[in-house]
This record gives sequence, structure tokens and C-alpha cells, in this order.
Amino acid sequence: MTKYLILLAGIETEWNDAEQADRDRWHQDHIAFDREVGDAMLGGEALDGTDTATTLRRRSGTVELTDGPYAETAEYLGGFYLVEAPDLDQVVKWCALLPEIYSIEIRPCIRIEGSTA
Repeated sequence: MTKYLILLAGIETEWNDAEQADRDRWHQDHIAFDREVGDAMLGGEALDGTDTATTLRRRSGTVELTDGPYAETAEYLGGFYLVEAPDLDQVVKWCALLPEIYSIEIRPCIRIEGSTA
């Protein structure tokens, strides 16, 4: 079994400006995804808005903190899921249940030797 990280990206204003009925429908899509994935779900969270982000950079031994996300982009990272599945095809089937508002990036996780994670 492989762990896959599912990254949900979208345009922040599309979510914020959406009708409540649309947000309710998207929420139900997340619930359907969660139920279908079941015990294969290892974790996941919605993320707060980009205005709450902090970026940390290490330069020449010093830590620099800046407000906002690392990259300037129209799409923002809105949430993630971590699942375990036998193959990418299964993850794609699950992800097809998620709201159409997102661009969804699916990435297999790799084990780092010596890491406890």
C-alpha cells in the first residue's frame, strides 16, 4: 500500500464569494469522499485563508518569517487529505467525488530513511 497526499487548490475568492447553497453542496461532496475512503483515510484538514499564512525561510543560518504564502499565484492551497491506497487508480476514483471547484494534485509519499514519520 502507498500513501498519497491529495492537495486541494482553488481560487480563494471563488469559495468566499460562492452562494451558501454551493458551499453546502461542496461540503456534501467532501462528506461523500470521506465515507467512500473510509479507513484508508490517514488524515486531512481544511486550511485557513492565505491572509493567515506565514512563510519561513532559512538563509545563511538566520530564520526569516514573512506574511503570506510562499508563492504568488491565483490558486491557493485550501486543504489536503492523506490516504493509503493500493494504486493511483483507486485514489483518482475517490478524488472524482470531491468538489469540482478544486484543482486536485495527487502525489505519492516516499519514505525518508531515518525518519519516524
